[in-house]
Amino acid sequence: MNKWLFGFLVVLTTSLMGSAFAVGKIGLAYATPIMLVALRFLIAGVIMAILVKCLRFAHPKQMADWLKIALIGFFQTAAVMGCIFVSLRTITAGQSSILTFMNPLLVVIFGTVFMKMTYSWRQWVGVILGFVGVIVTLGAQMDLQIGTLFGFLSAISWAVGTLLIKKWGAQINTWVLTAYQMLFGGLILFVGSFLLENPSFQMNKQSITILLWLALMASIVQFAVWFYLLQKGEPGKTSAFLFLAPFFGVLSGWLLLDEMIVWNVTLGGVCIFIGIFMVNWTAKIT
Repeated sequence: MNKWLFGFLVVLTTSLMGSAFAVGKIGLAYATPIMLVALRFLIAGVIMAILVKCLRFAHPKQMADWLKIALIGFFQTAAVMGCIFVSLRTITAGQSSILTFMNPLLVVIFGTVFMKMTYSWRQWVGVILGFVGVIVTLGAQMDLQIGTLFGFLSAISWAVGTLLIKKWGAQINTWVLTAYQMLFGGLILFVGSFLLENPSFQMNKQSITILLWLALMASIVQFAVWFYLLQKGEPGKTSAFLFLAPFFGVLSGWLLLDEMIVWNVTLGGVCIFIGIFMVNWTAKIT
């Protein structure tokens, strides 16, 4: 893949990931958390499922492949998003984000242990430095509560989903995988909403606009681009770019919510970019 195209796609997908925090925070004024994210992925999944069917993209023919998609949907969508929003009951959004974006570090660890992948000392230093950058960017404030456990579980789920996509993604059309993993994840979240909260959603112009942005741009476009990058690149190196997402999250919070950008954001951003460079130093993007 051309390096400029790769860079553009990385910025696109990570900025959409980051913006979802600020847009979602605005949306919480009109809906309960898990219901909002369930509707987000149900709408995105249904739209994508219709599109891939109409465009006659190759669908899996074996039940085993559908089970793989459902499992990816559980880890990549339902478990990650569910754990994030449950964690927000007892810890702050910043703390939850710090824990969630431990994902790249866990991808390297899990890839080494379970998939026999190898990483140089430079890549290990880079991914740790990137994680330090996330902590610095978001304030370096952690508090051990039950939400901390759920935040960490979201990172574990994301790392597992990342490696499953790398392992099985090449066997399934990217758009088909994107569509049905979101649909399965949305269904699980929808059920979870009735089990974990008193679900509600206020119908008005603002809430519909927010929901459509989350479903179309922050889900369909973001997931499709991310899955494509994972299939084309090495998961540990590609996942290092996830360190950009909380950085974009802070920037979108500044633009949309008038949140202040202070010195730690600049310092954290420098650590993030140096960490990404170190992880990808030996990568050749063609």
